[in-house]
Amino acid sequence: MAKIGSLFVSCLLLSLFLTAAAQAHVVVLPSETTQGSYETFTMRVPTEKESPTVKIELKIPVDNVSISRVEPKPDWKYELSKDATGEITAITWTAAGNGLSGTEFGEFKLQGKVKDDAKPLVWKAYQTYGNGSVVEWTGAAGSETPASVTAVKTKTAGAEPASPGRQAPAAPEASPSAARTSALPLYLSSAALSLSVISLLVSLLRKAK
Repeated sequence: MAKIGSLFVSCLLLSLFLTAAAQAHVVVLPSETTQGSYETFTMRVPTEKESPTVKIELKIPVDNVSISRVEPKPDWKYELSKDATGEITAITWTAAGNGLSGTEFGEFKLQGKVKDDAKPLVWKAYQTYGNGSVVEWTGAAGSETPASVTAVKTKTAGAEPASPGRQAPAAPEASPSAARTSALPLYLSSAALSLSVISLLVSLLRKAK
């Protein structure tokens, strides 16, 4: 029984570890916005390796949002990539110092206007570590390296979008319903893993009798 208990604890710790790992990825907030609105977006970047994060590139979904401003960040410099019309298509932040260590995360802010006919905003990001490795956050939802997605609500007829002057300086928190929706694949994966652990424990208990 002691061995079974020890195995159960190990499986439980593994489940918690995999759940935490699934939550640690580059994400752009808020998780929901509205067509035609002016928005402050915040890219949150955790470092998941012993090597520090020294560069992060964010591709702008220009078909659905126009970015016009970037907030300066101490110890980081940024470079804008633009198309022939002058629209910002990507932003690359590079550490001027040591970057983000394995116990740190950073937030990078930008402002823009969601287009009137916008669809969900798919943010593709490329995270470069000091050892030269690059993690491409461009995958589908539920993958190991998913791209962050901001859901877009349809603009209410006759509603005026908020002006930049009335905009809160910090990125708004995601609504509970939107947060539950965006986290659904994670919850399902965690539930499936927990059921597997329970099934394994029941099987071992039967064999021990």
